[in-house]
Amino acid sequence: MASNEYHFITHWRLHASVEEVAQILADAPALTRWWPSVYLDVQELEPGDERGLGKVISLYTKGWLPYTLRWQFRVSEIAADGFTITAWGDFVGRGIWRFVQDGAWAAITYDWKISADKPLLRRLSFIFKPIFAANHHWAMARGEESLKLELARRRARSPAELARIAPPPPATTSSPLPLLAGTLGLAAAIYLLARAARR
Repeated sequence: MASNEYHFITHWRLHASVEEVAQILADAPALTRWWPSVYLDVQELEPGDERGLGKVISLYTKGWLPYTLRWQFRVSEIAADGFTITAWGDFVGRGIWRFVQDGAWAAITYDWKISADKPLLRRLSFIFKPIFAANHHWAMARGEESLKLELARRRARSPAELARIAPPPPATTSSPLPLLAGTLGLAAAIYLLARAARR
C-alpha cells in the first residue's frame, strides 16, 4: 500500500432500525446539520435516479486537524443492505456502507478505501500517516455520536423533549497552530530518539 493510500473499516452499533439509519445517511445535504464537526458544506450536484443511484454530491469537510478537504462522490451502487460511493477530488476511492438489523440494533459498517490526493496529505503521508488515520477515526467517532443525537431528535415527542437533546459536536478550529505544534513536537521527539540512539 502506498503511503498516501488508506483503508479504514468503521463499525457502529445503534439502537435503531436500518431503515432509519439508511434514510439519514442517504440525505447528504443534511450532514451539515447533524454532523457539523466534519461536514462544513454539502451540495447535491446531480439527483440520480428515483432511488438515488448516480447522485453526485460535492463536499467540504474537515476533522480535528486544521486542514479542509474538497471532494465529490457519486452513489455508484445501491443494494438491499447498503450503498457504495465512488469518490474523487482530495480523496480518490470508494466507500461502502452496509446495514444489518440485529434485533433492536442496527449494525453499521463503513469500508473506506481511498488514496489521499490533496497535496498536503499526499506529500506528508509517509511521515504523518498515523496522525491522518487518527483524524479519520476522530471524524467517524463524531459521526456515531452525532447520529445517535439525530436519532434522538427525530424521536422526540415534544418540544421540551427536543430541547433536552444536546447539539451535535461543532467543527474544530481551522487554525494551523495545533498542526504546527504537533509537527514541532514530533520533530523534537525524533531528534531526541536519534540522539539517544547514538549514545
